[in-house]
Amino acid sequence: MQLRSCSGAVDRSPSHRFFPRRSPLSRACALLVLSMGATAAMAEEAADPAARSAATALDTITVTAERREQNLQDVPVSVGVVQGEAMRAYTEGGDDTLLALSGKVPGFYAETTTGRIFPRFYIRGLGNIDFYLGASQPVSIIQDDVVLEHVVLKSNPVYDVDQVEVLRGPQGSLFGRNTTAGIVKFDTVKPGGEFSGRVNASYGSHDTVAIDGGIGGPINDVLSFRVSTLYQHRGDWVDNTYSGPSADGTVSPRNNAMGGYDDRNLRLQMLFKPSEQFSLLASAHTRDYDGTSTLFLRGAMHKGSNKVDVARDKVAYDEADNNPQAYRTHGGSIKAVYDFGATTLTSISAYETTSGYSRGDTDGGAAADFPVNGVPNGYGQSMGQVRDLGQFTQELRLASNTIDPWSWQVGAFYFDGRDTTDFYQRAWFLQGAARNPNNWVRLRNINTSWAGFGQVSWKASDALTLTAGVRATRDEKSTRLLKTADTAAGVVTYKGRHNVEMSDTQPSWDLSAMYEVNPALSVYARVARGFRGPTIQGRSAVFNSDFTTADSETILSWEAGIKSSLFDNRLRLNVSGFTYAVDDIQLNGNDSNGNGVLFNADKARAYGLEADMDWRPIPNLSLSAGLSLLHSKIQDKRVYAQVCALNGVVVCTVKDPTIKIGSNVYAQIDGNPLPNAPKYNLNLAARYDIPVGDDGAVFLATDWNRQGRTQFVLYSTDEFHSNGNFEGGLRVGYSGGYGAWEVAAFARNITNEKNLKGVIENYMAAVYNEPRIVGVSFNYNWR
Repeated sequence: MQLRSCSGAVDRSPSHRFFPRRSPLSRACALLVLSMGATAAMAEEAADPAARSAATALDTITVTAERREQNLQDVPVSVGVVQGEAMRAYTEGGDDTLLALSGKVPGFYAETTTGRIFPRFYIRGLGNIDFYLGASQPVSIIQDDVVLEHVVLKSNPVYDVDQVEVLRGPQGSLFGRNTTAGIVKFDTVKPGGEFSGRVNASYGSHDTVAIDGGIGGPINDVLSFRVSTLYQHRGDWVDNTYSGPSADGTVSPRNNAMGGYDDRNLRLQMLFKPSEQFSLLASAHTRDYDGTSTLFLRGAMHKGSNKVDVARDKVAYDEADNNPQAYRTHGGSIKAVYDFGATTLTSISAYETTSGYSRGDTDGGAAADFPVNGVPNGYGQSMGQVRDLGQFTQELRLASNTIDPWSWQVGAFYFDGRDTTDFYQRAWFLQGAARNPNNWVRLRNINTSWAGFGQVSWKASDALTLTAGVRATRDEKSTRLLKTADTAAGVVTYKGRHNVEMSDTQPSWDLSAMYEVNPALSVYARVARGFRGPTIQGRSAVFNSDFTTADSETILSWEAGIKSSLFDNRLRLNVSGFTYAVDDIQLNGNDSNGNGVLFNADKARAYGLEADMDWRPIPNLSLSAGLSLLHSKIQDKRVYAQVCALNGVVVCTVKDPTIKIGSNVYAQIDGNPLPNAPKYNLNLAARYDIPVGDDGAVFLATDWNRQGRTQFVLYSTDEFHSNGNFEGGLRVGYSGGYGAWEVAAFARNITNEKNLKGVIENYMAAVYNEPRIVGVSFNYNWR
C-alpha cells in the first residue's frame, strides 16, 4: 500500500422554492396556497378552455448554451435557468448574488469560508474546497460572455441581470478548460432601442440595504446606453465578547464589531449599431467592497455529533482586528459582431483587474478560552492579499446563420492571467518582541492558454439533430516565489523550490443527439470529455514547505434526458440522468506538517439525476420545483488524508481506516463521497396572485430548499457533515400597473435555521449560513 503525502427553468414571475417541512409557518403557507388554488380552480370551472390555456401557458425560455440563441427545449444539454426577477427576489435580503443561487438550481451548490470575495462552486458534486487564492475550480463563471478565472473575479456580484443559465456537465468544446463540472452563465440587461429602466430597493434586519437597478435607451439612431448599479449594505451585528489581552492589538470587547459589509458596483454599457450588419457593445464596470471575512465559531462542534447551536451573533476573537476584508475590482469588454449574411463573425476582448486583502482569526476563538494544562492554546490568524491582478481574454468566433440542415461554428480563444499575491502569517501581526516582520511570502503567478474549437450540427430529419464539438487547448502555468518567509533576523530557512512551471495540451469534445418524439416531447443523449488544467499550490511556502502540484484532471461524462412541454404548455418538465468518471481528480488535504497541499487521486465516479419543473395549473398560480440526486465516490486505495488533530490529539470521530506516521494520523479516503457534494437537493416554490381591480393583484410567494447529507472534508466523521439543511423565504405584497411596480414584505431564512456550511477541523469550529432577514421591498419597471 502506497502512502501519498496528502491531507430550473422558471417563468417571468419570481421563482421561489417551497418545501413545507418542520415549520408551522411553512405548513400554513402551503395550506394557504393550496386553498387559494382550489378556490380559483372552482371559480374557473365554467371558463372557456382555450382562454384558460392561454392564461396559463408558460413563457418560452431562450438560452445560449451552445453560443447561439435557442429554445431551452431544443438544446441537448442539461440546463437550469433562473430569470432576473427571481434572482433579485433571492438577494433582496442582502445575500451574496452568487451564493444565493445555491440550491435554487438542481445540481448546483455554492459555499464559502473566506467571505464574499471567494465563493466556491460545485455542479454534480464536482468542485474545489481549497481556499488558496490561486486555486482553480472545475466550475467556470461567465458574465456577459467573459470568463472569470481567478477566484476573486468569480465573486463579482451579478446585478441588473436578465437571465442565469447553469450548464451541467463538461462544457469544454465551446467554453474551454476548467469546465469539467459545468458553467454558470450570467447575462445582464443590454442597451436597447427603447428607453427603459428598473429598480429593486429593499431594507431589512441588521440595517440591510439592497438596491439593484438599471436605466438606458437610445442616444441617437445608432447609439444607445445602459447604466446599471448594485449597492448592498449591512451594519455590523456580531459582538466580539473577548475581554482579555491581545498579542496583536485587537480591541475588544466590542459590540457590533463585525458581520457587516458595503458592496458598491457600477456598470456602463454603450451599444453602437450603425447598420443591421454591424454592432459594437462596449462595457465597463467597477466594484468597491469592504466587509467581514467568514466568522469561524471555535468549539461549536462536539465530538460524536454534527449538531451545532451556539450563538450566531457573538464571537470571542483575541486577534485579527475583527476580520476585515476589502477588494477593488475593475474591468471592461468590447464585443464586435458583423453579419456577412451566410455567416456572423464575433470578437470579444476583455480585461479584468483586482486588488485587495482578507484577514481572519483562523482558529475561530480566543486561545485563553481553550487552555491546555492551564496555558492558552490555539492561536491562529492569516491574511491573503492580491497586490495586483490582470486578466486578458480574446475570443474570435465565426458561425453560420443557417440551421437547416447544417449549422456550424469555429473559433479561437486566448487567455492571459497574471497576479502578485502575498500571504501573511500570525507572527507578522504581533506586537513587541514576538513580532516577525519577515513572516510572509510573495508569489508571482502566470497562466496562459490557447485554444481552437469547432462545432457542427446536422438536422438529419425533421425530428433528429446530431451535434459534435471538439476543442484543443494548451494550458501553461508558472509560480515564482519572490520572497520567502524568513526568521525575524532575516535568516532564510526555506529549502523548497522557488519556481515551478507546468503545462499540458488536452482535447475536449462532445457528441449529442436530440430527437423530437412529438411537438411536446423530445429526448436527448450526450457524451462529453473535458479537463481541468494543471494546478500549482504555492501557499505552503509561508510555512517553509515546498510547493505542491496536481496534474490535469480529465472527465468523461454520459447523460440522457427528456424535455417536455405538456398540457398546452402549462407544464414544463425536464429530466436528465448522468454518470461520469474523473481521472486524476485534483483534491486538497494536509501534509505531515499540517500544511495544506494539492494532489491527484486516481479516480472519482458519480451518477445521479436532475429534474426541473414549472407548472401553471390555473391562472394566477405558478409552481416550480427542482430535484437532484447524486452518488459520488473517490477511488484510490493509496491516498490518505490527515485528520482533525490538535496538539497531537485527534479531536473528532474518524470512521475510515487510519494509520499513524510520527505524531500525525491519516485516514484512508477510498470510497468516500466528494466533499460538498449533497446527496440530494429539493427546491419547491409557489406564487399566487389575487387580482384586485383592472391592473393590480395581491400576491403571496414562498420558496423552500432542503439539502441532503453533505460531507465537508475528504475523510468520513460523525461531525464534519450536514444532513437535512433547509431554508425558506416568503414574500407578501401588492403588484400594480399591470406588473409595472410592486411593494412587498419579505423574509429570507424565515425560520432562522442555523445550518452548518463548513468547518475548521482541528478547532472543531463551525461556519453558519446567513441569519434571518425580514424587511420590505419596492420594485419598479418602466419603459
